[in-house]
Amino acid sequence: MSASTPALFGDTPRAEPATPGSYGEPPRGYRLPAATRLGAVHLQVADLARSVAFYEGTLGFAVAARDAQRAVLTAQDSDRTLIELHERRGAKPAGRRAQLGLFHVAILLPERASLGRFLRHMTALGVPVGAGDHRVSEALYLSDPDGLGLEVYADRPRNTWQRLGRELMLATDPVDMGGLLDAAGDATWTGMPAGTTIGHVHLHVGDIEMGARFYADAVGFDKITWRYPGALFLGAGGYHHHLGTNTWAGPDAPSADENDARLIAWTIELPDAASVAEVTASLLAGGYDVAREGPHSASTDPWGTKVVFAVAKVPH
Repeated sequence: MSASTPALFGDTPRAEPATPGSYGEPPRGYRLPAATRLGAVHLQVADLARSVAFYEGTLGFAVAARDAQRAVLTAQDSDRTLIELHERRGAKPAGRRAQLGLFHVAILLPERASLGRFLRHMTALGVPVGAGDHRVSEALYLSDPDGLGLEVYADRPRNTWQRLGRELMLATDPVDMGGLLDAAGDATWTGMPAGTTIGHVHLHVGDIEMGARFYADAVGFDKITWRYPGALFLGAGGYHHHLGTNTWAGPDAPSADENDARLIAWTIELPDAASVAEVTASLLAGGYDVAREGPHSASTDPWGTKVVFAVAKVPH
């Protein structure tokens, strides 16, 4: 979602608590296990040193490994890879034209207080951010030096989520910035805290239904919210979304290519090798190509975005 997207549901007395199992539309075939989470995202950038300075110095990631063309980023005091930056010198900045591919990578903080500290930190640095209260979460939006979209957010407790029928209620309402800063207390931002994860990825796609055939019918995500204007949100295990898709780039937008700053690949982590085998079989049955990469599998969506299916290194 973006901070400029209109609210969908408004205030309605028909809303009901979104208790486990009461919302979402399961796929017709294979269904991702409830323990599904997202793993590392791989971003192509034009200048690795510039990007590392931003992700480490401004956002507060830790650099776990680095060479001339790649940097591995984690939360503080963590060995879990969240983002890998890959340099392609002279890559064209994102956002100069509407493109299919990445809309934003969403970084999930473990608590609201951390989001408040991050907001205070961005304000002190003079970094402009957008904001949206999505009812299931509160989010801040910004771009990296290559124009790649980022969301930093914290979830609201699941017992506060609401639904209309089988559809989870998502919206983009104003954030209570004062309340968010109050939640931060007196503590200062010391970097991405332990427990930070990649919460979701949001993609520009060329067609919502074509995207649903790939990501729901073949990959196995549930449809969670489908009446949001020009968008479809999908998740596993009742999460509000591990994936957003939208057509906001327009019907004639080209896909990002190897010369662009872009999302190279994103990772869906599954609890065991059997789950990787099952999603691989589902993709093949749907007519999609699948590459085997050691214990992992990988495929590309209809617009060339690569998604990797990997066994989680630690139990979910």
